[in-house]
Amino acid sequence: MSIDTDTARKVAHLARIAVKEDDLPALAGELSAVVAFMEQLNEVDVDGVEPMTSVTPMRLKRREDVVTDGNMVDKILSNAPDAREGFFAVPKVVE
Repeated sequence: MSIDTDTARKVAHLARIAVKEDDLPALAGELSAVVAFMEQLNEVDVDGVEPMTSVTPMRLKRREDVVTDGNMVDKILSNAPDAREGFFAVPKVVE
């Protein structure tokens, strides 16, 4: 598939990129090269290849999901600049 200058102009407009009229043929050529490379990738046989999320096989470290008793209101509110009656106090933002 070949990209013409009108298509390159439209793509530049949609991408909100200012491209001079003189540079449109070069942009069309570069876009055509990208599309040609994508078509070349479509020819690769990937049957039997598992999808992967990373190039290195690794798993994230997981911690045990343990329920704690919480009940640390005083400790948590000690960091608050203004706390009242066991809650964070924040300035009013709605008039």
